[in-house]
Amino acid sequence: MTTQLRTLRAAEWDGWYGKLERAFGGTPEAPEERALYRDLTEVDRSIGVWDGSEVVGTAGAFSFRMTVPGGAQLPAAGVTMVSVQPTHRRRGLLTEMMRQQLADVRRREEPLAVLTASEPVIYGRFGYGMATRQAALRVETKRVALTLPDGTDGVRLRLVPLAEAVADCERVYAAVAAERPGMLARQPGWERLPLLDPPADREGTGELLCVLAEVAGEVRGYARYAVKAEWSPRGPDGTVKLRDIEALDPVVRAALWRYLLDIDLTSALVSHNRPVDEPLLQMVSDLRRCEVRVRDGLFLRPVEVGAALAGRTYAAPVDVVLDVEDTFCPWNQGRWRLTGDAKGASCERTTDAADLALSVRELGAAYLGDTRLSALAAAGRVRELRPGALAETSGAFGSDVAPWLPHGF
Repeated sequence: MTTQLRTLRAAEWDGWYGKLERAFGGTPEAPEERALYRDLTEVDRSIGVWDGSEVVGTAGAFSFRMTVPGGAQLPAAGVTMVSVQPTHRRRGLLTEMMRQQLADVRRREEPLAVLTASEPVIYGRFGYGMATRQAALRVETKRVALTLPDGTDGVRLRLVPLAEAVADCERVYAAVAAERPGMLARQPGWERLPLLDPPADREGTGELLCVLAEVAGEVRGYARYAVKAEWSPRGPDGTVKLRDIEALDPVVRAALWRYLLDIDLTSALVSHNRPVDEPLLQMVSDLRRCEVRVRDGLFLRPVEVGAALAGRTYAAPVDVVLDVEDTFCPWNQGRWRLTGDAKGASCERTTDAADLALSVRELGAAYLGDTRLSALAAAGRVRELRPGALAETSGAFGSDVAPWLPHGF
C-alpha cells in the first residue's frame, strides 16, 4: 500500500469531509451545519491521507486564541476533524498526521494545541492531557427554589430573534471569555455556531429562542434555549433545553436562571455543558433535585513548553525546575526553570537539578488549573525530586475560576 499525506485542496473539501462523516458513523450532518464548517475550515491547516484517489485519513486545526490563568489570550491550535477509515487503521496514519500537525503548530508559533476527544484514550500518547471538565445538569424545576441577590427584580428580560441578538450576545461572551481560562475568543464566523438550529436536529423541541437581560438599557446577559413540550397524566411536563447562558454579574445571572426555571408548562431543565463551578448549584434550595454528571472537556498539549508556561500567571510565587518528558515533540524534552507569580512568569532551559519530573501530558492536564499536580502525583504520574516542591508548584498552578470550554469545535 502506498499512501500520501498532504494538505487539503479547497476543491477536495466535500469528499474529504464526507469521509470524516463516514468515520463518525456515516450519518450526514444537517446542511446548515455542514455549510458552517465548510466556511470555517482553514484549508491550509487541513491535511489528509490519500490511498490513490481515496481519502483514508483527515485532520484539521482552527486558529484560536484561548484564555489562560491571568487573563492572557494565547494562540492555540484547535485540533479537529480527525479520522482514519476503518480499512486503514493500525498502520500509523494517525500518528503521522499528529506529528505533521504539531510540527506545523510549532512553525506557526502557537504554544498550545487543544482538542475535544470522541475517544479520550487516543490522545494521551500524543501528549494531550485532560485540562477542563464540564457538568451536565438536569434540574427538577418545580422542586427547587432559588436564593436570589438583591436587585434581581430590577433586571429587564425580553425575547429577541436570534439574529437580532448576535451583537449583544457576542459582546457579553467576549467579556466573560476574558475572565475564565479555557474559553475561546470567538474569531469571525464562530458567532454562527451557537445559532445552529436545524429542524432535523431538534428532537422534538421548538425553535431556539434567545432572552436578553438588561439593566439601565444595557444588555448584561443572555440565554439561548428551546422547549420540548410534553404531557403526562399529571399535566404539563415539558423540558427546557438550555443551549448557553452568560452574564456579567451575579444579579443578571440570577434573573436569567429564575426565568429559565419558571417557564410555563415545564418541569425540568437540562444542559449538557456547564462549568463545574456553575453558580446555579449554589443558588438552589435542594441540590439533590439537580442531577449533575461531570465528564472530560478540553484536552490540552503544550507545543512549546517555555512559551506556554511563560504565557500564564501563577496563584502563588513559584520557582521550580521541571524535568519534562516529551518523546513525541523532542524539542520540549529536558529541564525547564519556571519562575513566576500573579504578575507574570518566565520559563527557560536550565541545567540545574530538577525538582519535579513529569511528562508533557501531565503538564497539559495541570496547565489551566483544573487538575492538581498533587492529584497526578498521588496517581504516580508526577514525581517529586525535591521535598516541598510538589505542594509549592501544585498550589501555584491553581485557578480560582474553574477552566471551561463552552462549546466544541
